[in-house]
Amino acid sequence: MLFPCLKNTFLLLVLVISSCGKTKKTTINTEESLNIKAIKAIDTPLVIAANKTAAYLPLLKGKNIAIVANQTSVIFNTTGYTHIVDSLATLNVSIAKVFAPEHGFRGVVDAGEHVKDGLDKKTGLPLVSLYGKNRKPSKEQLKNIDLVLFDIQDVGVRFYTYIATLQLVMEACAEQNIPVLVLDRPNPNAHYVDGPTMEAEHTSFLGMTQIPLVYGMTIGEYAQMINEEGWLADGVKANLTVVPMDHYNHEYFYSLPIRPSPNLPNDLSIKLYPSLGLFEGTDVNAGRGTEFQFQRYGAPFLDQSHYSFSYTPIANFGAKYPKHKGEVCYGTDLTKINTSDLKSVDLQWIVDAYTHTKDKSVFFLTSGFTKHAGKKKLQKQIEVGMNAAEIRETWQTDIVNFKKIRGKYLMYN
Repeated sequence: MLFPCLKNTFLLLVLVISSCGKTKKTTINTEESLNIKAIKAIDTPLVIAANKTAAYLPLLKGKNIAIVANQTSVIFNTTGYTHIVDSLATLNVSIAKVFAPEHGFRGVVDAGEHVKDGLDKKTGLPLVSLYGKNRKPSKEQLKNIDLVLFDIQDVGVRFYTYIATLQLVMEACAEQNIPVLVLDRPNPNAHYVDGPTMEAEHTSFLGMTQIPLVYGMTIGEYAQMINEEGWLADGVKANLTVVPMDHYNHEYFYSLPIRPSPNLPNDLSIKLYPSLGLFEGTDVNAGRGTEFQFQRYGAPFLDQSHYSFSYTPIANFGAKYPKHKGEVCYGTDLTKINTSDLKSVDLQWIVDAYTHTKDKSVFFLTSGFTKHAGKKKLQKQIEVGMNAAEIRETWQTDIVNFKKIRGKYLMYN
């Protein structure tokens, strides 16, 4: 089910939309802390689904609900924002529990670190972890729940685990005949489709469906594709409702006002993440343990004579144990790149790093790299010396086929 784009009685989120050639831009002015500094209306404002309370509050009335949320699950207003859990509680919506994805409900847990069950200190609500041993809500955890609301900011990359959480939540709810309500948000990497398409034999929490690395869809569009393409286990189908945004376009440049996870601090890191995220499957540090996560890469075993840039990772927010902690890493600084130039998965950096690795036997963490790439072929292509353009050419048929499926579920221009 899809709501029509109703005119909301009030606009809680106002984004700056300006024209840049043929590409429109949507931005929020932010301080370095990523909190909202100022909001000003220019042209037609974009309205995220969470702000369209008039559209979805009737669906929550009189129901016992669970919410899948994290620090990005907010409703914007003219002075900043409030968390959707806090807002709904003040509106007397009956919230039974919160399901927490990777990084936790408040978004402070390291990548890969287990999220613990507990109580939210601010609201007192029970928190149920969906990252660790338990990644899919159990029958018992869904007992007496009438509806599950999902509202999390995605960044449009297959191995970013929030879409895996979405899929497992939809699957669990379908099995228990519990409706799922998804509130849509912009995808900052929605303007292109690229990268290797995952093969079924490499399905994991870093990739649960056979889609390209960058799939060019909002999380609401993706939820509908999961449901209608029969990608939930055993052919189950969720009772799914997606509340769309108003005035959104896939070509808009959207600046996230809240970091979606600890190691994606700004627009540049989010734009580079599809490319530098592949280093997560290698022994190369991709900026974790610095203030420039996914904006640089390096390792002690990269050729010092080739790289003039170096840095030393240390434990910090979001990375207690970064790769090569306390060691000098030689590599490349990408902080001067223009975000508008990032419109594809760029393999030049990982190819260059492998080429200039002194001991190539230590470069790939083979199992991890395959999970991130979605197929074994990419590692082999790099190892035999194919360049970035040659490798990208091998993706094209799969991308064309995926776009045919994707086109059926696009909700925006």
